[in-house]
Amino acid sequence: MATETNVKEYESFSEDDTFRLGREFGSSAAPGSVYSLEGDLGVGKTVFAKGFAEGLGITETVNSPTFTIMKIYEGGRLDLYHYDAYRIEDPSEMEEIGYTDYFYGEGTCLIEWACNIEEYLPESYVKISIEKVPEKGFDYRRITVTGL
Repeated sequence: MATETNVKEYESFSEDDTFRLGREFGSSAAPGSVYSLEGDLGVGKTVFAKGFAEGLGITETVNSPTFTIMKIYEGGRLDLYHYDAYRIEDPSEMEEIGYTDYFYGEGTCLIEWACNIEEYLPESYVKISIEKVPEKGFDYRRITVTGL
């Protein structure tokens, strides 16, 4: 579980800022690390994921795996297992796709909408929440990271 005592907040004023922050996290990701990525539709989760992949050295085009649940990106410093749990209705679907091979493997996992599969998350993971703050501008995002 991401511990609430280890919280850091970031500000993003543009998609580029969100991408750069994702790249920073990707460049420091360790084998076996798991990141949950939370936020409403359209807040920039996939933009963050693209930056994360670039930080790992992945050159392949990254997009949200909404209909496939998981995509594997190889060729970087670590493999990236990119999940989108938005359409998961029953968390046990994670067992069908062999999640343990990836959560506890040598790559790193980035899971959008991880709130839908909380019971399958490892004991230790990093939670990244992205939220709009309309009074600070259309492109502004508050990015809260828990469990670093």
